[in-house]
Amino acid sequence: MAMQTKMLLLSVPVLTALGGCELLQPADDPVLVKLEELDRRMQAIERVMQNQSLANLTQQVGAMERQNDEMAGRLETLEHGSETTADRQRQLYADLDARIQALETALRSRNAVSVMEGGNLPPGQLPLPGGSDRDNYQAAFELLKQQRYEPAAMAFKQFLVAYPDSELADNAQYWLAESFYVTQRFDEALAAFETVINDFPQSRKVPDALLKIGYCNYELKRWNAARDSLHRVQADYPETTAARLAGQRLKRMGEEGV
Repeated sequence: MAMQTKMLLLSVPVLTALGGCELLQPADDPVLVKLEELDRRMQAIERVMQNQSLANLTQQVGAMERQNDEMAGRLETLEHGSETTADRQRQLYADLDARIQALETALRSRNAVSVMEGGNLPPGQLPLPGGSDRDNYQAAFELLKQQRYEPAAMAFKQFLVAYPDSELADNAQYWLAESFYVTQRFDEALAAFETVINDFPQSRKVPDALLKIGYCNYELKRWNAARDSLHRVQADYPETTAARLAGQRLKRMGEEGV
């Protein structure tokens, strides 16, 4: 009995201790409290790190945007400079091309004069053997303007042989006749002007050629033939300069009584 009582008394503290452990709340557990505190601190640190990363990222994006703006500005400057350079190059090219053309024209004229200085061309030889029909026509016309009538006549003859189908053939024929007329070779001039009318009836040179036929006949004292040609100019081409000049020559002939 005494032994039982003693064992009962010894078990009371143990049960009391065990009962105390069972009654301890989790929030009061120091281990859990410590873990929760550590967890809160970790979350705070992560938030700080996230905010810092976001700030750094924002700074990097801003820096990249500024660099992009700078690059765009430089690109725009380069493009403007490129366009300006291209425009300047085009202007220089156009100016150089015009100057070269002017020099070529002057050189062709000089060559034509030097080739025909003696008044003769080698048989079948054009003023500009390597040139086009327009080049050779211009060379012959330059001689005519320089009052080198015999070389001009030779050049126009060679032109008509070399380029009979050229769109400038009617002009060449007219100026060939003119070169005869101004050197008072009236028979040759008359035949050459008649060729203009017969071979190129649609040419704009026809009224002038018909007028000059009248002039040639006047110089050859073929009064009736002269009047016929001059009247024909007035009748067929009444609104032209040739018609006005024909009227003046007819008036002169009346005053002269021929």
